[in-house]
Amino acid sequence: MQNAKDTFYITLRNRLATLNPERVMTLRGLSRPGILVEEAEQPMPQLLTDVFVLRWTSLSVDNQLPAPLATMQCEIHYATAGTQGNNGLDRGRDLEEMDYELTQLLAPPGTQKMNYATTPATTLNTQVFWTPAAFAPASTVRERLNRIATVTVFAFQEQGEQ
Repeated sequence: MQNAKDTFYITLRNRLATLNPERVMTLRGLSRPGILVEEAEQPMPQLLTDVFVLRWTSLSVDNQLPAPLATMQCEIHYATAGTQGNNGLDRGRDLEEMDYELTQLLAPPGTQKMNYATTPATTLNTQVFWTPAAFAPASTVRERLNRIATVTVFAFQEQGEQ
């Protein structure tokens, strides 16, 4: 399942870098596209703003098929406080922009599965594919507008994968 999770993340990261090269974050002194996998980072007391955070929440495997099919739920958390120049009064527009970006990142809804544990990354034999995002209503916490979008990610487990 790790190859599928890595492939999903890196696909979205690369698409974000092309779609909106200005959506970047600096974490541990490195500037990179504004998307991260929560389980691969140190715990944070509060999610970063203006960044997409992937949180893997569930996994099931159907072993009744010729190859096991993993079904994983990914919550994509994001929040904005708007811009300082507008005193945060544009946070609704900023959240809408992030909603749009996310729909663009998720299309097309699939890609070739890769093994990023090797250098260079190696192409595997199957695809990773996913559903459109299900957007929860926006919520407000102090000055921030928050949203969670849920995506179901599917991948066949190949021989030799764990």
